[in-house]
Amino acid sequence: MRDNANQPQNTANERNWYALLTRHQHEKSIALALANKNHEVYVPLYRSARQWKDRRKQIWLPLFPCYVFIREGMDRQLQIVSTPGVIRIIAWGGRPAIIPQSQLDAVRQIVESPFPIETHPFIQFGDRVRVKSGPLMGLEGILTRTKGVARLVVTVEMLGRSAAVEIDALNVERVGPFLVPRAARRISLPA
Repeated sequence: MRDNANQPQNTANERNWYALLTRHQHEKSIALALANKNHEVYVPLYRSARQWKDRRKQIWLPLFPCYVFIREGMDRQLQIVSTPGVIRIIAWGGRPAIIPQSQLDAVRQIVESPFPIETHPFIQFGDRVRVKSGPLMGLEGILTRTKGVARLVVTVEMLGRSAAVEIDALNVERVGPFLVPRAARRISLPA
C-alpha cells in the first residue's frame, strides 16, 4: 500500500482515469474499439498542418502519442489489454496508475481553447538540457529555477565551479536526466 502513497485519491463522486500505452498511430482506432466495448475513453487531439509535395493539409494528431486515457474499467483489464494495439496499462507500484481528473481537465481546456497547441517534451528543472537556438545554441547544462526564472547552469567540474545564465525554458531540449545525490538535494545554493 505504501507504493501508492503518491497516488492521488478520488472523492466518492469521481471515477478514476487511467492511461494505456498503445502502438504508434493506433490511438484513434483503440479509442473507437474501447468505446464500442462501452468504455469511456479520451484521446486529446490537436490540429497540425502537414506539407506534401503537391498539397498542404490540416490533420488531427494525438497530443500524447501512444497514449489513450480510459475511465474506470479496471475490473475488465483483460478486455482492455486484449484490444488490438494496446500494449499495457500504465502502472504505479504494481497497480493501474490513477490520472488526476484535474490534469485531464487542464488538457481538455487547452485542447478546446482557440490558441495553437503542440506537443512539448517533458522537461523538469534539474534535467540536463541543450539550447536549441539563439546565441547559446548547442550549449549544454543543467536547467534550474531561481526566484521563478529559468537558468542554464554550466559547470567546470575540475574546478568545482559553475556559472548560470537566464534562459527561456521553451528554448531547450532534454539531453538526459541529471540525478542530484540525496545529500545535495538539501543544500540550497546561492543565486
